[in-house]
Amino acid sequence: MGIPLRQAFAVSRYLLKQKLLRKERYPLVLMLEPLYRCNLECEGCGKIQHPEEILNTYLSPEECWEAADECGAPVVSIAGGEPLIHPQIDEIVGGLIERMKFIYLCTNAILLERWLPKLKPSPYLTISVHMDGLREQHDKAVDRDGVFDKAVKAIRLAKEQGYRVSTNTTVFNDSSPTEMGDLFNFLMDDLNVDGMMVSPGYDYPKAPNQSVFLKRPEMISTFKSILDSPDRRRWRFFHTPVFLDFLQGKRAMQCTAWGNPTRSVLGWQRPCYLMNESYATSFVELIEETEWERYGYGRDARCTNCMAHCGYEATAVGATMASPLEGVRAALGTMGGRGSS
Repeated sequence: MGIPLRQAFAVSRYLLKQKLLRKERYPLVLMLEPLYRCNLECEGCGKIQHPEEILNTYLSPEECWEAADECGAPVVSIAGGEPLIHPQIDEIVGGLIERMKFIYLCTNAILLERWLPKLKPSPYLTISVHMDGLREQHDKAVDRDGVFDKAVKAIRLAKEQGYRVSTNTTVFNDSSPTEMGDLFNFLMDDLNVDGMMVSPGYDYPKAPNQSVFLKRPEMISTFKSILDSPDRRRWRFFHTPVFLDFLQGKRAMQCTAWGNPTRSVLGWQRPCYLMNESYATSFVELIEETEWERYGYGRDARCTNCMAHCGYEATAVGATMASPLEGVRAALGTMGGRGSS
């Protein structure tokens, strides 16, 4: 898996506790969206198309901490929007670190250099930078020239200052498997990132460019080509081997929508991070009153072409915990990862 041992042990303890308590539904990662405002308009993004009134609404640090306490997940992914637009993002991160949450601070890195002096390196903080390709491909995906170079510069600076840095790559229909391999080699060898995440794009109805999305059979063939690369063993993914098998069509799984509950400025989003059908006023209401059986592949047409890690990685983690063989595969990846703290 490539994640730090400290995080692997903490998550394993948490999962074991949930099993001992015989909880049917429990969160693994809190998807925290303290704002929807962004400084880019990526062609495959459907998260920021809101009225100005909502775009001007931010969660306070206290609301973010309350969400983390209420949810109880050991991992918090801070997304958006662009989190570094939030004027109190350093306070939000600091409070989550005090709660010993493992934080993935997602960013396009445009503002990262400005924030590095205010954020502090911590074994609980990973800066996750959006990287959808090498220079030409990435700048096309985010619809702005120069963003790739700015992100590369910020990653180098963050690594020099002792931050843990990972990347998050979305695969679209113009993502060449060869270029994806070149990107992953560049991220691992040149930028020395601590790990990478990768996922096929979800076909948001509000995304500016509807032509960029893959269908499920295309996703499988694309990921087979990417992960069949002879360079594969050099790539450190923050994913279970089970999830990577799923992306290649080697394993069938149903998503675990409640595994990554989403708290945004509008409330607790139903049913998942990608679909905003309605909002609950509390985490308990979200878990207990959502009709989970209505959603998922083969149940809801909106789920047909979804193979995103925010839905399926929680399922993969459960499968890993249930299988000694898969547990060994995941452990070998973790032991081989950089940075055991």
